[in-house]
Amino acid sequence: MVIRALAVLGGAGLLIAVLLLVASVKLAVKVDEREAAVRAVLPGANCGACGFPGCDGYAAAVASGSAELNKCSVGGANVARSIGEIMGQEAGAVEPKVAVLICRGGKDVAPARFQYKGAADCRAAALLLGGPKACVYGCVGLGHCARICPFGAITMGGNNLPVIDEKKCTGCGNCVRGCPKNTLLLVRRSKLVILACVSHDKGRAVKDVCKVGCTACGLCVKVCPAGALTMVSNLPVMDFAKCIDCGICVHKCPTRSFIDRAPGRPKAVINPKCDGCQACVKACPFKAIEGEAGSQHKVAADKCIGCGECRKVCPAGAIDLVGALGHSHRGPGG
Repeated sequence: MVIRALAVLGGAGLLIAVLLLVASVKLAVKVDEREAAVRAVLPGANCGACGFPGCDGYAAAVASGSAELNKCSVGGANVARSIGEIMGQEAGAVEPKVAVLICRGGKDVAPARFQYKGAADCRAAALLLGGPKACVYGCVGLGHCARICPFGAITMGGNNLPVIDEKKCTGCGNCVRGCPKNTLLLVRRSKLVILACVSHDKGRAVKDVCKVGCTACGLCVKVCPAGALTMVSNLPVMDFAKCIDCGICVHKCPTRSFIDRAPGRPKAVINPKCDGCQACVKACPFKAIEGEAGSQHKVAADKCIGCGECRKVCPAGAIDLVGALGHSHRGPGG
């Protein structure tokens, strides 16, 4: 009896093993070697900036052909190039991005309307009547973005506004997605001029709650030489494709609601080619150019912001832009 039982059990075990072997062969999932190769070159940040659930998800999507090759903002151009080599395709250009704060309403210029004693979290505070800040559109200031930044690029400043270290920021967008007030924005690293206000109130309603908020006066829209600003719901909306970062809106804005990320701007200098036609005098939006008709004009450096509007209209090529961003010269035909 014992021998028979052992034989039955042994036979059953052998049969099950054969079935499992057949099933493993028939049901095996084929692994695309390119997926593993793509995953190997990704930085492993798992930040979700690519729009997929982590690096594994993005690698699988790339290998299956359902994702673009240049979506990893953390890896940037080098990773895109490596992925392109693996996939045998051109990765395309990668525009590095950086997160910027589009609210200047710190506690010194934007007071609170009540004392908040709840959880020290922006999302929780925002649920209570829109948050403690008098401007219900502005940054809550409790540092949620700093806590969720996977790269330690955000710290809280003394005025309760986040400070972004652009050298550390990878443009992953975690902070942008996590901000309950939408006061963080991803922009091209090369972008210089940005409106730093998200309030949709206007006039006195803004002044009562923030000293640096946009009052929707519309002056920036009128003076923009590129037609890049349009007033929508009491807020100038910038068309980044049209904006030339001249900085005129920054200096014309009466509430200083725009920010200029340029470390420095050049100044216009008029050379001896000037014939005194006064085209530049008429074009300068800051009245920074002086001179009699027929004589060489001069630029008042303290008024010039380096916008370059004078240079555009000078028929003699007599205006150079010189300064912090380098020297740029336009010849007679350029």
